[in-house]
Amino acid sequence: MALSHQRKTTAILLALYWPTLFVFAHIPVPQVVQEADVSDKSLHFLAYLILVYLLWFSMRGGERVSWRGMGAWCVLAALAVYGVFDEWSQGFVAGRSCDVRDFFADMTGVLAGLILFSVFTFLSAGLLVVAIVIFGVTNVTRADLGELMPIIGGTFYLFSYAIFTALWVQYIRHFRFTMRPPRTGIRHLTAALAAPLALLLFVKLFSVVFDSAFGAREMIICACGIGAVIAATYLAPSFRRAKG
Repeated sequence: MALSHQRKTTAILLALYWPTLFVFAHIPVPQVVQEADVSDKSLHFLAYLILVYLLWFSMRGGERVSWRGMGAWCVLAALAVYGVFDEWSQGFVAGRSCDVRDFFADMTGVLAGLILFSVFTFLSAGLLVVAIVIFGVTNVTRADLGELMPIIGGTFYLFSYAIFTALWVQYIRHFRFTMRPPRTGIRHLTAALAAPLALLLFVKLFSVVFDSAFGAREMIICACGIGAVIAATYLAPSFRRAKG
């Protein structure tokens, strides 16, 4: 049976993400990461939350997790085995160690994901996962990622908010908030901006509470990611129609 476009895309992302995750887990911890004072357990949780999202939806399409079937238990067992191997093999890498607490953080991410996916389907689950990752990465360190890793930090903020916005646009389209003639375009443009801007303000609020370095520069980068997707999705088609 032919795979849907959604499953193909998720499978491609999984094929790129999983080897990348393995490589990054098996190289010495960069000095800049140590200086960032990053919460190691939080990163393990987030990394495996993304992994289980891509694995589940590449296997089962838009299907929710059902604990009565074997699918969820097979994914849980497979990632538990991989998590054990991942931690064990890190013991052979200079500067890393086999840590059972890291394994439990990994499996907490997997379980949290599977529980979420038993309630939410592909798009809504994707929105939650991306929002959790954005919130987590922004607040797992008190250091200024923009200063320590300007390219990586800027790239993360730009693309993470762009991905969240793209998923949100697809989500509202799924519920028939499709593009309409100009007289109703503002309504849908407002709806498309609502969730990304709300997330940005929410993250900013908690960055103040947690005293994390998420300043005006980072907010501008995030806004650029949001604006790029909105422009490509809503404004560019409207401009082409008006020009035509």
